[in-house]
Amino acid sequence: MLIVLNDNEMSISENVGALNKYFKELQIRKWVQDAEKLGKNILERISPQLFGLVDRAKEAAKLILHQENPFYAWGIRYIGPVDGHDLKGLVHILEHLKALDGPTLLHVVTKKGKGYKVAEADPIYWHGPPGFDPKKPEKVSKGYTWSQAFGDAVTELAHMEPRLFVLTPAMREGSGLVRYSLEHPERYLDVGICEDVAVTTAAGLALRGMKPIVAIYSTFLQRAYDQVIHDVAIENLPVVFAIDRAGIVGADGATHHGVFDIAYLRTVPNLQIAAPKDALELRAMLKKALEVGGPVAIRYPRDNVERAPEGVWPEIAWGKWEVLKEGTEAYILAFGKTLRYALEAAGDDPRVGVVNARFLKPPDREMLRALSRYKLLTVEDHQRMGGFGSAVLEALNELGLKPEVQILGLPDRFFEHGAIPSLHRQAGIDAEGIRKALAAMGVALVHERA
Repeated sequence: MLIVLNDNEMSISENVGALNKYFKELQIRKWVQDAEKLGKNILERISPQLFGLVDRAKEAAKLILHQENPFYAWGIRYIGPVDGHDLKGLVHILEHLKALDGPTLLHVVTKKGKGYKVAEADPIYWHGPPGFDPKKPEKVSKGYTWSQAFGDAVTELAHMEPRLFVLTPAMREGSGLVRYSLEHPERYLDVGICEDVAVTTAAGLALRGMKPIVAIYSTFLQRAYDQVIHDVAIENLPVVFAIDRAGIVGADGATHHGVFDIAYLRTVPNLQIAAPKDALELRAMLKKALEVGGPVAIRYPRDNVERAPEGVWPEIAWGKWEVLKEGTEAYILAFGKTLRYALEAAGDDPRVGVVNARFLKPPDREMLRALSRYKLLTVEDHQRMGGFGSAVLEALNELGLKPEVQILGLPDRFFEHGAIPSLHRQAGIDAEGIRKALAAMGVALVHERA
């Protein structure tokens, strides 16, 4: 097995942790520099005979496999560091190393963004920028995002609640936590790209009386599913999961769309799930989640949102839905981001009401009972299978109610890259898709196009 370690001192943000510190120190140690020179000379000189490298160059091996190197203790042959931008030399080394017996690690040193000056100067922003003109690259203001709304909220909350502690798996910038990390460094932890560690650490903090919030992307929480169940839910610990990038995320594509979290979380006992309609409701949910106890998941999309005023913390009726528009024939039950599509589709038609179904688990059974005499259409930015609509059907079945119900959600397939509105239109969960679904239920809406 050949392991190639691309060491550019960066992931999405700066690297963290003991191993990262070790590699930074490793590169300036004399024995490593000596080993690099000697190893390179040997590789260049005896390429065809590389199979006998370790046996015939014992002194080089002693340097390369120095006992201070952690890979030595793991039984892994270490070679490097080598210049990862010397393409010809790197290919030359790889061609021969791949034939060695046993596990070998090649330590390759590169510079993130090398060759593109703007990316070299600011590798964090240019890791995943929006579209830009390569002839005139400029930073583009992304507006005020849900991530920033979350970061501002927890920063303020931490001043009010001394037990609040925020953890992130290497997503400080993406999760809007730069301000928080600066104002509350003693109650902030970046565990690196180790989502399972973030969740387990949060469980440990909760057991010690802290109130941890794990800021994590929906797609990345999948990596910690075991820890959510075994370390948090079974113990019924007060851990809040701030699930960013919930739903279709656009340009990051199939690997990053957060469209499975409802299905894989709502089957977990003790865990509650909510989604705010705006930044102010997000603040209310975060504050209340710290009070209600037990594990709580609050999901919000990758999108811009209107900034909420600082210092304002509205009360929220936990577990209760909110009627935003009354109707006489049908109600659209919208969860999360699709609420704005629901309001757009309903317009001012008096026949169609709109509900902000902000709590999925537990659902508002009292309101469901009251709405059961109307036609119901659920809509969500999530897989239709096992999602919000499924939860509504299950709740109605438990109540013994049988209204006409249609479910709008994402079909059973992976979505590729694309603009979020375009992908929502393809899935039929935008305003036009909602109108078509209502028409199929016998409630045709008149839509004036501009």
